[in-house]
Amino acid sequence: MHRNGDFMYKINFDNPIHVHFIGIGGISMSGLAMILCNKNFTVSGSDSARSPLTTHLESLGCHIAYPQSADNITPDIDLVVYTAAIHPDNPEYAQAVRAGIPMMARAELLGQIMANYKTAVNIAGTHGKTTTTSMLSEILLAADADPTISVGGILKDIGGNIRIGRSDLFVTEACEYTNSFLSFNPTMNIILNVKEDHLDFFKDLADIRASFRRFVERLPEGGTLIINSDIEDYEYFCKGLNVKVITVGSDPDKSTYSARGIAYDDLGRCHYTLLKNGEPYGIGEESSIDLMVPGIHNVYNSLAAIAAALELDIPIAAIKKGLAEFYGTNRRFERKGVFNGVTVVDDYAHHPDEIKATLAAAGHYPHKTLWVAFQPHLYSRTKLLLDRFAAELSAADKVILADIYAARETNTYGISSEDLMNKIKALGTECYYFHTFDEIEKFLQKNCINGDLLITMGAGDIYKVGEDLVK
Repeated sequence: MHRNGDFMYKINFDNPIHVHFIGIGGISMSGLAMILCNKNFTVSGSDSARSPLTTHLESLGCHIAYPQSADNITPDIDLVVYTAAIHPDNPEYAQAVRAGIPMMARAELLGQIMANYKTAVNIAGTHGKTTTTSMLSEILLAADADPTISVGGILKDIGGNIRIGRSDLFVTEACEYTNSFLSFNPTMNIILNVKEDHLDFFKDLADIRASFRRFVERLPEGGTLIINSDIEDYEYFCKGLNVKVITVGSDPDKSTYSARGIAYDDLGRCHYTLLKNGEPYGIGEESSIDLMVPGIHNVYNSLAAIAAALELDIPIAAIKKGLAEFYGTNRRFERKGVFNGVTVVDDYAHHPDEIKATLAAAGHYPHKTLWVAFQPHLYSRTKLLLDRFAAELSAADKVILADIYAARETNTYGISSEDLMNKIKALGTECYYFHTFDEIEKFLQKNCINGDLLITMGAGDIYKVGEDLVK
């Protein structure tokens, strides 16, 4: 955060100010702008072009300029907020520095906003954040708890990624990348898993674990940590801290909440008996949990959501109802439709552990041949985890690879999808690599047959392949 003299800005809902957002049209930035707008802040911003999100903000009374320009930084602005994508040479950023206006990054603003709520629940982990946040959100909505929610994907029941409630309860995803979550002010933290990822930022797994430990240290005295006891040496994250620790996981002997008798329906969706301290929870049918999303990984996501809800005094009936009404978020084993009798599912999986979980879920989903059209995400991740990507993808019957989705990187790693294809082939799995989506679509149209399952997979825009085929 930039200081103006010795002054460090604090957001106080009782003292609304004028906040200007550089890049207000991003999905996360626009959500934070909506919250401030709702709290009677004066909100302005800028972006490269008008979009449905900026049009909606304008309808709420926000003043938005296109494109970005130093002239947009006016003397009446009290605080400037920017995203990680904005660099010091950005004309508005540079002008705000020259004018001595206090500035903060998007993650810092999110942390400042949650400090205005009595209860702030932060859901963290290398994967499963969006799903677990959405599960907990559905539970809280079923209980009429009226939370404010900030989720990383589109949750259909709130019509987007943000919901502004009237209660003193705030729920958000907490991302570890660039240590964003170390700017947050939680009262309850959920840690789903801690794995190797974002190795373009973190040095190694030990560095990632240290970051998660510091995240837990953000909790106040007497705050609550819900953590997966399957994480190696999970006690490391809370050792010596005065916080309440609740565990969830596969082992009833070391987990406050666990699952027994996990069974699948014909769409791979799970049913299980909820255990607390090794015994069925509650009376009669209270311990019987039905999920509407496939995969055993979602059993553990749901256990974390249940633990949080129970800690928030949500009745078990509302918890069961919320989970039974959660059909997933965009790009999480999302059924897109059918072409030529082939079912198309899209999934955001872009890390070996996520691929493993998705393909395990697909194993319980009806199909003849399982096809995966995978678009690797980031040169650094592909290079560093190449063998693991090959091992997990080889669980599919047939794999199609697209070019690596570069996102924020340039290819200084000397890696391509051809390297991944060769590794997968060496493991005995049929694999093909095409440079364009058009080539991939034509190949799949010609080779997939009635009864097959096609999963488009990755954090880039590979979902367009499935959408085109279904059209």
